[in-house]
Amino acid sequence: MIEFRRVSRTYPGPPPLMALRPADLTIGRGEFVTVVGPSGSGKSTFLNVAGLLDRPSEGIYRLDGIDTVGLSERDRTALRGRRIGFVFQSFHLLPHRSAVDNVALSLLYTGTSRGKRRTLAAETLERVGLAHRMHAMTGHLSGGERQRVAIARALVNRPSLLLCDEPTGNLDTATAHTVLELLDELHAGGFTVLVVTHDPGVAARGQRAIVIRDGVLREADPASLAASAVQTVRGASGAAEVTA
Repeated sequence: MIEFRRVSRTYPGPPPLMALRPADLTIGRGEFVTVVGPSGSGKSTFLNVAGLLDRPSEGIYRLDGIDTVGLSERDRTALRGRRIGFVFQSFHLLPHRSAVDNVALSLLYTGTSRGKRRTLAAETLERVGLAHRMHAMTGHLSGGERQRVAIARALVNRPSLLLCDEPTGNLDTATAHTVLELLDELHAGGFTVLVVTHDPGVAARGQRAIVIRDGVLREADPASLAASAVQTVRGASGAAEVTA
């Protein structure tokens, strides 16, 4: 699904900043992979490159077998819309529109008829357990419900990859747990899930975990991240820093 070959990202200076150092990474179809690191480690840069929001400065990036580096901006936008569903920390929903309207809006520029858009939106909300709230204004929903609407919006186009940026960052512990369980269910149903997080407890949920620090990616043992999460709960000093 994702193939990096010596992919890097440098922001122009002065002085230039290499936020993502040359990396090789392969994520297969149907995997659940987490990327974890502290603030300033390069997580956002990695997310932007993987999500086709930024171009790599060097290297080759193939998404679902397609070499993305030479694509025009129009073709990159089209590929992103077809293949990637985004879930953000801050939901980015329209508060005075219903849940079903928010999800249906994601299909507005796909050529899908209005009636079909609402049908697909309703079906996707049912999939994430929100059929009973589809007509509620999203401004009246709880944080967990709003994140489920955001996940439904990401899924309604039937993407190949679900890319989540701190999906539990604005949620309390119990609500975060329900959202992570939903991601587990989606993965079990065949979705490729990539979660970017600063939380070692969230990172430990993946089949694989990638630690990023100072722009360097390296594989980590999810079990070691689970141990870090336990230390965080116990109030261990420095637990916010993740090491491979």
